[in-house]
Amino acid sequence: MIIDNNHKTKYMNNKYFFLTAFLLVLLNGCNDDLLKPTPYAQATSASFWRNAGDAVAAANAMYQPLMGFDMYSHGEHILDNSSDDLYRAGDHGDEAALENFTMDASNSESSAGWKPKYEMISRANAVLMNVPEMEGLDSALKNRITGEAHFIRAFAYWRLSVIYGGVPLILEQNVIEANFNIAKSSVAEIQSQIESDLIAAAGLLPDTHSDPADKGRANKGTANGLLAKLYLYQENFASAITAGQKVIAGPYPLAANYRDNFTPTTENNPEVLFAAQAEEGWAILYQAYFTPPRPWGGWDFQNPTQNLVDEYEDGDPRFESSIWKPGDMVDRGSKGITEYTADLSATGYSQNKFANYKADGNNNFDTNCNILRSADVYLLVAEARIRSNGVGAGDAEINVVRARAGLAPVSNAGMPELIHERRVELFGENQRHQDLMRWDKAGIIDIVNIYGEDRGQFDPPRVFDRSKHYYFPIPQTEIDISNGVLIQNNGY
Repeated sequence: MIIDNNHKTKYMNNKYFFLTAFLLVLLNGCNDDLLKPTPYAQATSASFWRNAGDAVAAANAMYQPLMGFDMYSHGEHILDNSSDDLYRAGDHGDEAALENFTMDASNSESSAGWKPKYEMISRANAVLMNVPEMEGLDSALKNRITGEAHFIRAFAYWRLSVIYGGVPLILEQNVIEANFNIAKSSVAEIQSQIESDLIAAAGLLPDTHSDPADKGRANKGTANGLLAKLYLYQENFASAITAGQKVIAGPYPLAANYRDNFTPTTENNPEVLFAAQAEEGWAILYQAYFTPPRPWGGWDFQNPTQNLVDEYEDGDPRFESSIWKPGDMVDRGSKGITEYTADLSATGYSQNKFANYKADGNNNFDTNCNILRSADVYLLVAEARIRSNGVGAGDAEINVVRARAGLAPVSNAGMPELIHERRVELFGENQRHQDLMRWDKAGIIDIVNIYGEDRGQFDPPRVFDRSKHYYFPIPQTEIDISNGVLIQNNGY
């Protein structure tokens, strides 16, 4: 376990970030006010869209919802409770329903992320409507901010589509017409818009950001990485390889040490293509609270299952950088070296990816939450190669990931090896449940059997209904206020 004792300055000068985010909220209004076109009409060069400072403020504001409790402070992470990696462990009642596939449309946890994602879309639409028309703005800055807006909108729709399936597609013309109560677009239509936005973003964004104040902003690798993931989900393997290769061949190498991706002093390294950024005192991501044991200052949610623990190979350093097990000696700063014991959690294990301690023994809230890493992209490309060209075709990419972990290379790897590698590399990063569902759709695994297996008290048999559970329910509150325009997903 690597411990960080330093406080550091984070991206976009967070004091300014939150001031400008607040300003933009005032300009755009709350969700209810989006039905009124006047805030956009009023937010002209006379009142806001006047200069580079305003444009940067608007760009900063697009990222702010990522940090909210219903996003990467907690809400996004619990969607992976449905996987076989995690036992919910905490005391939030609605999380049990997600884990057991008994949720309904009133479930507060499955509904939580809907509004912040549409807030991101609203802010991105505002940027795309105004920044391209701003006069006197440096062309490089204009391109960067416009590219960020295309990426943020694509990312928000990506998360909405994998969680809920088809959703309302709200773009600039809807804003101009104040037409927000619209029917769901199909998943294919949403994905088409995501693809268009990501291609635009990749064409506008810089390869990297040289100014430390801009660390955490989307770059060209961010857009191409998510594009590779989109294409793989569509089973467009050739395009997934092409987009992924732009990351692999770009300035986004894997960090020398796996734990560097989860330690505050090194977390914004080139491997991290996109992360929700945190700075203690300004932008706390509460996931740093949720996973450590309660006696150690945490809230003891999302315990690793025994089945996951057994998945790791002997000597894989990713285990100790992801999970505490009985007998581990953990440096907790001024609270000393403490032995982890099985009674500290329900399953006998705790996540530590988001757990860092400061010199004073308190949780380090400078800990980011990674959303997309180059290692993920290497494995996406490997999968696309295997599924299009057969066993062994993805060995090179898999072995780059394994080499970083100091593990022996694989030879003639097929989907079982790829599935193993994704599970242990990306544990705790909200990938497993979505991976299992797409592999089930492709006939590669049987998700009904996996989730139906009795693995003991903390991983009991659960019923996955393919006619219903590939998507979570659309929040009932959104169905209600649409007056019948928005139709619920099947089975809810």
